[in-house]
Amino acid sequence: MTSQEIWVYAEKHVGIIQPVTYQLITKANEIAGDKKVVVILFESADQKLEEAIKEYGPDEILVVRDNRLENAMDSEVASLMAELAERRQPNSILFGATVVGRSIAPRLQAKLNTGLTSDCLNLSFDSELLVQTKPSYGDNIMCEIISPNHRPQMASVRPNTFEAKKNSSKPVTVTEVSDLIFKEAKRVKIIEETPLISKSDSIANADRVIALGRGSIDAKELSLAEEFARKLGAKIGVTRPLTDHPKFSGDDQIGQSGNTIAPKILINLGIHGAVQYTTGIENAELVISVNKDPEAPIFKYSDFSYVGNSADFLEGFLKVIQ
Repeated sequence: MTSQEIWVYAEKHVGIIQPVTYQLITKANEIAGDKKVVVILFESADQKLEEAIKEYGPDEILVVRDNRLENAMDSEVASLMAELAERRQPNSILFGATVVGRSIAPRLQAKLNTGLTSDCLNLSFDSELLVQTKPSYGDNIMCEIISPNHRPQMASVRPNTFEAKKNSSKPVTVTEVSDLIFKEAKRVKIIEETPLISKSDSIANADRVIALGRGSIDAKELSLAEEFARKLGAKIGVTRPLTDHPKFSGDDQIGQSGNTIAPKILINLGIHGAVQYTTGIENAELVISVNKDPEAPIFKYSDFSYVGNSADFLEGFLKVIQ
């Protein structure tokens, strides 16, 4: 029988719990009602990452502690989660739509023979049904997806879609699970490891972002934007049309079908401001936009606006910060 539990997979990188985990805990607490919010944490014997998670107020943290988890394959983690899910039968399981989440979640989905909605922008409950909202049809409509006949209900959510809020108002139970069967991925052998931070995660967590649209893509403006980004310590993101440019990819995209960002400073260059883009920047603190069209919709979402050429703006700004 399905239990009334909402699970959040605790994603970590180089020994640090990733922000998307706290964002998902906060959202789960918001929509849980009488359901229990449970965080699933896999860690090595010498780690104590549950202490950081406690600050965000889940009801319970299930800790699986094993030294083999320090370098575990995603398939191995998925097998452990499947065994745990078969025991406790959660109502739903949430992942971050990150490189890691997009690898583990579908593997777990296949093992549990259930549904998975990826890249959600909102979550809510209709009684026991998890209503999963995501963009579709080229980002032109928002779909509400449910899994009425299978449990657990599974969804992944883009980083920075929800705000993380600490919650110390309730006690947190920590339960250690030590009797799971570790199924080694024998077909995979690690030869060498080189730690990398994905471009997608980097732009999602960046404090400063320079965003480029079709109106700022000639060679001169691109060169100026790259120099500007270096001096500001900013990441460069793009709108959907520019993901076909040789220098960019889908990992650099901002918007409904790309990354949702929440930087302290966002500078839009040559971006008109379609809803597919502005949906991804709603949490930016300070927005500066440059566009030749004084009626461009992007100005409605901006704290400061500059009507003119992006190259002129960049050249003037670079003189100030040299």
